[in-house]
Amino acid sequence: MKKISSLKAQKGVGLIEVLVSMLILSVCLLGMAALQTVALRNGQSAQSRSMAGIMSNSITDAMRANITAARSGAYNSSTCTLAEGVGSSLADADLIAWVSSLKRAIGQSACGTVLCQAGQCDITVQWDDSRASAGSSAHSVTTRVQL
Repeated sequence: MKKISSLKAQKGVGLIEVLVSMLILSVCLLGMAALQTVALRNGQSAQSRSMAGIMSNSITDAMRANITAARSGAYNSSTCTLAEGVGSSLADADLIAWVSSLKRAIGQSACGTVLCQAGQCDITVQWDDSRASAGSSAHSVTTRVQL
């Protein structure tokens, strides 16, 4: 008879164990969802950085194709403020095409700066990356090339 009374004291313990395991499972699933969200944001940020490097190489190739104009400073500009249709030179057309490619690839906040001195050019691409970073939103990549 003693065994029967100890079994009655254990009544409902299985239900509590199930509830505790469900609580632990739900916390783990919420943690995995948060981890997935952070991974997606960081993946988007990495893609933007990669595209900035690719776009820097793009304008570098255009400058090397038109090397006399590049060495004379025709590509020196901040394409954040360059309006379409300004100028009729090949350098202006290259810069307009480059900034429109930047905006398509990275986002509408993207802009670029080219500064060439004595055959050495610094190409800077800037964009807003506030979705991926918790604090600062301005990101930039600078590429230095020798023409």
